[in-house]
Amino acid sequence: MDNDNNSLPPPVVLITGAAHRIGATTARVLHEAGMNLVIHYRNSNQAATELRNELEQNRPDSVALIQADLHQTATFDSMIQQAQSVWGQLDVLINNASTFYPTPVGSISEQNWDELIGSNLKAPLFLSQAAAPYLKQRQGNIINIVDIHADRPLKEHTVYSMAKAGLAMLTKSLARELGPELRVNGIAPGAILWPENELNEASKEEILSRTALKRSGEPTDIANTALFLIEHAHYITGQIISVDGGRTLSN
Repeated sequence: MDNDNNSLPPPVVLITGAAHRIGATTARVLHEAGMNLVIHYRNSNQAATELRNELEQNRPDSVALIQADLHQTATFDSMIQQAQSVWGQLDVLINNASTFYPTPVGSISEQNWDELIGSNLKAPLFLSQAAAPYLKQRQGNIINIVDIHADRPLKEHTVYSMAKAGLAMLTKSLARELGPELRVNGIAPGAILWPENELNEASKEEILSRTALKRSGEPTDIANTALFLIEHAHYITGQIISVDGGRTLSN
């Protein structure tokens, strides 16, 4: 999906949960690379609007916004149609939106299950299903933001870890089923952005001590991996790329 020929329209990328954090950084990196963006948000209208205004200072009419609750799967067909209709194409879906919080065994509720499975697994499945016909027309691809804890469960985060493990399997299953027209890959972040208000400094240092690089990563590490998968990884599909500073190498 190279855009070296200036006569070709820019690729169009839909990023879920793109108003903040890794999603917003990914939007900035892909926009700088010349792609047009459809930025999804749920409640963060102001942040999404500010991000669009920031990006369009450099390239007008290159960013669209979509508001949607990703727990409402019945709206996904219209959401994808809206995204595709902005520029008449859809090249990439990045399933980035995620809910994260602890669920110690003994306190897990059905609401926890619905929220964590819904955002981390159910929504990516049904969004991918809705987007696949449009993506196939463009020989496009799907990128799922997984987690290193899909393979190494995080203590007191059973439901979240299960959901991300399911997302990893979904990535591989979709790659088999949607090829050869589509490529489907995942990115598994390690210590990139710390959870908000959950870890003290001692806990952060302990985690970093178990990485080969002895430091945290940056959101741009994830964004640049997404850029690689879109522009250069034409023979890679069904893979989960860990971007974790070597964290998964330790015991």
